Amino acid sequence: MLLKGKVALVTGSTSGIGLGIAQSLARQGAHLMLNGFGDADRACAAVQAVAPPGVQVRHHGADMSQVHQIEDLISSTESAFGQLDILVNNAGIQHVAPIEDFPVDRWDAVIAINLTSAFHTIRVALPGMKRRNWGRIINIASTHGLVASANKSAYVAAKHGLVGMTKSVALETATTGVTVNAICPGWVLTPLVQQQVDARAAAQGLSQEDAKKALLAEKQPSLQFTTPEQLGELAVFMCSEAASNLRGAAINVDGGWVAQ
Repeated sequence: MLLKGKVALVTGSTSGIGLGIAQSLARQGAHLMLNGFGDADRACAAVQAVAPPGVQVRHHGADMSQVHQIEDLISSTESAFGQLDILVNNAGIQHVAPIEDFPVDRWDAVIAINLTSAFHTIRVALPGMKRRNWGRIINIASTHGLVASANKSAYVAAKHGLVGMTKSVALETATTGVTVNAICPGWVLTPLVQQQVDARAAAQGLSQEDAKKALLAEKQPSLQFTTPEQLGELAVFMCSEAASNLRGAAINVDGGWVAQ
């Protein structure tokens, strides 16, 4: 068990990418604090089901747009498990609209949850990691942290900001035992992406399968969705000793999207 005795917090982990990463970390022996508005009992059970004996799994329902709740999430994790070693910033929301029609409240919400929440989790969790001289901060960005798409101004701005913050904090911690990196997935069939598939199917009169193929064909040359399990295994590698000098990287897992 590569991560036996370590403590991990994954934000936005009651489904999708976050849940997949939490399961991968738990398989390697890490205790888990989950977070999110989804079915907490179901998520905890899913993580516990793949974890070795002795691994503890808990949930904290912090609203990641609220700074005081974020601070309580970090302090509650440290109180429950004694420390926080691995922080995965995964919480995210999406809104799609041309910028002139983009609701101001949706802009504020996307920036708050996709970018500002990671600033707050890092600033609160980092001092403990530095004291122990070991930590892993993994920010789940997106291909949209590296390239843009139309009608996603808030999401693209937030994810570009997250990649930039990853690099900055990696430089600040470069001589410590704390590493900071980003994972940039392409299309992953999460509930968020399924909403886009449903909208395309309805608008164009397509079957679910044809809508998925059309979505992939626009951006992802492999014509395959990346899976949460694949992203989870990359996160495990980032937590390993082999990745101890991987710092400030933004690794795209996107079926060739950014290579075009």
